[in-house]
Amino acid sequence: MTVHFIGAGPGAADLLTLRAVALLQKSPVCLYAGTYLDPEVLGHCAPGAELIDTQHLDLDQITEHLVRATESGKDVARLCSGDPSLYSALTEQTRRLDAHGIAWDVTPGVPAYAAAAALLGTELTVPEVVQSVVLTRTQARSTAMPDTEALVNFAATGATLVLHLAITRIRTLAAELVADYGPDCPVAVVYRASQPDQLILRGTLADIADQVEAAGLRQAAVILVGRALADPVSCAQSHLSDPARVRDR
Repeated sequence: MTVHFIGAGPGAADLLTLRAVALLQKSPVCLYAGTYLDPEVLGHCAPGAELIDTQHLDLDQITEHLVRATESGKDVARLCSGDPSLYSALTEQTRRLDAHGIAWDVTPGVPAYAAAAALLGTELTVPEVVQSVVLTRTQARSTAMPDTEALVNFAATGATLVLHLAITRIRTLAAELVADYGPDCPVAVVYRASQPDQLILRGTLADIADQVEAAGLRQAAVILVGRALADPVSCAQSHLSDPARVRDR
């Protein structure tokens, strides 16, 4: 029996991959994080599947469900919000499954930052403006960040920043970033990208905190910062598609 870690994407039922849907349809047990998913995602599960919401469970309790299901001869779909490679506790869970000798695999999903950029109609890497994207988070009541990964270190690069799990600290973060990006730097906040109650806020480092606090956002939001978010954005022709570039025949 196998535990399938499945990227549920940003929450919309129609943004799962074909592989993800096939695994959900054949798994008799599904564990999911109810905080972040549109309930329609669970419509892909097999009729009669056991559905377990993990939003109030700790890692020991989650592991117990995974072990119990596989020991009873059942495959398990473990839905992860976004993509399992980012902030999904994949490492902690698979380490425990290895200790129990339980097989597992991973199916990627649409990451939240990609869904947010799609809603904004924004390319995060713009020729001669920015060519790097930093995916990170900040520390509040959460796991400690390595000292070398302080936000100011990333800000010094001028890259497009994508901040996860940081919406409650938006005012502090904006103040920290002003020195490197300037108060007029474009910022976008996307709440529950692709879901029925999605919300998009656009502003600058000078005013985005006011907008977020007025909207009462406390979770499930991605913050994007950088000059690539300007509307319109002025950019050079990329080398790959430049009509003036000499091409081999």
